[in-house]
Amino acid sequence: MLNLVGSRRGHFCDGISRRSFLKVGGLAMGGLVLPQLLRAEAAAGVGRSHKSIIMVFLSGGPPHQDMFDLKMDAPVEIRGEFRPIHTSVPGIEICEHLPRLAGMMDQLVPIRSIVGSEGRHAAFQCQTGQTVKRQPAGGWPSFGAVVSKLQGPAAAGTPPFVGLAPRMRNATWADPGQAGFVGQAHAPFTPNASGEVNLTLNGIDLETLGDRNALMQNLDRLRREVDSSGEIAGLDAYHQQALGILTSNRLAEALDLDREDPKLRDRYGRGDNVNAGYGDAGPLQNDYFLAARRLVEAGVRVVTLAYGRWDWHGRPHGTNFENARDHLPQLDIGLSALLEDLQARGLQDDVSVLVWGEFGRTPRINKKGGRDHWPRVSCALLAGGGIRAGQVIGSTNRLGEHAETRPVHFQEVLATMYRNLGIDVNRATVNDFHGRPRYLVDHSLYQPMPELV
Repeated sequence: MLNLVGSRRGHFCDGISRRSFLKVGGLAMGGLVLPQLLRAEAAAGVGRSHKSIIMVFLSGGPPHQDMFDLKMDAPVEIRGEFRPIHTSVPGIEICEHLPRLAGMMDQLVPIRSIVGSEGRHAAFQCQTGQTVKRQPAGGWPSFGAVVSKLQGPAAAGTPPFVGLAPRMRNATWADPGQAGFVGQAHAPFTPNASGEVNLTLNGIDLETLGDRNALMQNLDRLRREVDSSGEIAGLDAYHQQALGILTSNRLAEALDLDREDPKLRDRYGRGDNVNAGYGDAGPLQNDYFLAARRLVEAGVRVVTLAYGRWDWHGRPHGTNFENARDHLPQLDIGLSALLEDLQARGLQDDVSVLVWGEFGRTPRINKKGGRDHWPRVSCALLAGGGIRAGQVIGSTNRLGEHAETRPVHFQEVLATMYRNLGIDVNRATVNDFHGRPRYLVDHSLYQPMPELV
């Protein structure tokens, strides 16, 4: 998207095309040029506070009864192979393959009773809280796009909404969240939209972007050429802001993980290029947890992160438990490192972390050793953002089939995330394509979770 130097016709004398210049800063934001993005953000108003959300989407549907809601009194074909372990909060137990998270349960809130899933293999409901049926024109906007619309960028040189995901065959799993009817100005910045494992600025390597002198020389020559050509009256403030982002080190440095202490990167678990699970959702990239922390520290308001392949139907692709023995320890390492890192930097009250998937798994283990899709109930994990932690919310029945106490809808969780950002879901609205104001959630039914205050 960023083509400052090229060989096409119609270039200025320094080799930069007028067409490319006008598209400077697209940065994978849905094809919209950055000056338009900045205009839209200015119109929406920029929030003064900097609170952030990191949303971790466990692609494919994680098994609730093998993570945070083990059923040891159920028959063997339901309870599975794993054992529960004690946590730092008496009375709360979770899976034996999550020992680090168990040790910091006083900072966590497992939700065992997520309901309302439409049963689709997609990040859509986690991103929007809505179902795909009867969408308004343009489609429901994702949580990150709404925050971008309402609050704009928190820091110069940093977009408000970033999505991270390795390449996945099921594109709906890798969906970072769409702009919907709030417009492509608020689509996420996706530094690895091409599917590359390494994070780059949509094809701009960090070394190139870091050579600010060369970049500024090109831009200075371009400005002179534009002024002398008379084809463009001049750069408006938004083009200048766009160029400011591109010539700022802020975003590039946030994505440059080599700036971190190698010991800290090791603590996060790094990740590799080996495809995990069935191999159709890419590798387990624990580096993305570290990138998320660096991005929110740099000023990003919402980071969405797709992690792993949790759709385990069984042999010949490995049983539910064989795959879980790979995924759960890696999640435990990366997520606990993220939470400890936020705590060490004093960000635990400013950054909310949400971990969940699109649905749960069947209580009964199938003949192939897997668990199938189960939309009736699933789980989530919350941390940070100043919530009252060290508690479990909701429960399921003895077999893990349905919510028995305190069912929690997707929209309640997102309403809570909005509240953590200082957005009142009873008052805030965004206009759809027809200019009709739309509430962020159905606030007549769903409110921020009172247990977390």
